[in-house]
Amino acid sequence: MKIQRLRAVFRRPVAAVRRWRDRLLSDPGFQRMSLHLPLTRPIARRRMRALFDLCSGFVYSQVLLACTRLGLFELLSESPRTLEELMALLALPRDSLARLMEAAESLELVESRGDETYGLGPLGAALRGNPSVAMMIEHHSRFYADLADPLPLLRGEVKRTRLGGFWPYAASASPGSLAATEVSAYTDLMAASQAMIADQVLKAYPVRRHFRLLDVGGGSGVFAQAALEYAPRLHAEVFDLPAVAERARERFTASGIADRARAIGGDFLSDPLPEGNDLITLVRILHDHDDDAVMEVLKAVRRAMAPDGVVLIAEPMLGTRGSEPVAAAYFGFYLMAMGQGRPRSPETIERMLRDAGFTATKRFRTTAPLLARVITARA
Repeated sequence: MKIQRLRAVFRRPVAAVRRWRDRLLSDPGFQRMSLHLPLTRPIARRRMRALFDLCSGFVYSQVLLACTRLGLFELLSESPRTLEELMALLALPRDSLARLMEAAESLELVESRGDETYGLGPLGAALRGNPSVAMMIEHHSRFYADLADPLPLLRGEVKRTRLGGFWPYAASASPGSLAATEVSAYTDLMAASQAMIADQVLKAYPVRRHFRLLDVGGGSGVFAQAALEYAPRLHAEVFDLPAVAERARERFTASGIADRARAIGGDFLSDPLPEGNDLITLVRILHDHDDDAVMEVLKAVRRAMAPDGVVLIAEPMLGTRGSEPVAAAYFGFYLMAMGQGRPRSPETIERMLRDAGFTATKRFRTTAPLLARVITARA
């Protein structure tokens, strides 16, 4: 009780300071003054730029989409191009092309090389090295259509979204019966980005100490294949919807690892998981599901796990320093438009693990926590 009273005493002045700050920052007179004072001018300019970026973010994303659809980064990766050359290759009027290149340069997607010649900018070059990002840029056209008016989505008035149609298992009463044609688009999208996630997880956690891996919701087997390459004595199983598991079997056969890997079809929300594995991974799985489903998955993992086994969870998480908007804003609204799931903090995931019967939770540091953070627990 004494601690609670002390906290209440300290909260009052903090709350008063915040109210004073809010009144000050919303005062037009202070806003004008802060731009003229040498000490406050840099702060005011940064705030102004940040506010304008919030208003303009959709436009920036559409500039990026236009560049991607035109194949601009591929053209510039071959060699710098003049406006005249790009006009002929892209079939755009000179004024429109010049406007696009100016916008792309401001976003560091392209870079002026003088004499109306352009090459790749820092971010354009990074995009060329990550083809999965280009797939996400194109994929976002569905997401943005669902967010054209976010209020009906927030109020739960939208019964069917374009994003929900892309992830058919989210709305299906029997996801196990989905056909190959219904799962191919999202399976390809996940596979394209899974290599980066696998690299983060496998460098953060010592998977070589294990013998048998079960990757629940493992898609077409990209993570399992990477784990087998990283740990030569490991054997792996992928458990996913039947049509998706077939894609994993094809990957394992084509890669020559079918003697160490197999794929099993099933619905992890209703079917029992394969037993006897000392490492069970949930890579970008929990945040795709609501709390009740997450608890069912964790309990199923607990039942299937070998004695002294480990469950590993890897996904973007709330409260990740330096990338807070990625989990809270981007993934929060993406999953809402998808129709299920939510980003969670490490503390929330650890609590759910304990509620499911796990102990000894531990966090592992990744080099790109924006992409994924790693938490493990023991049975």
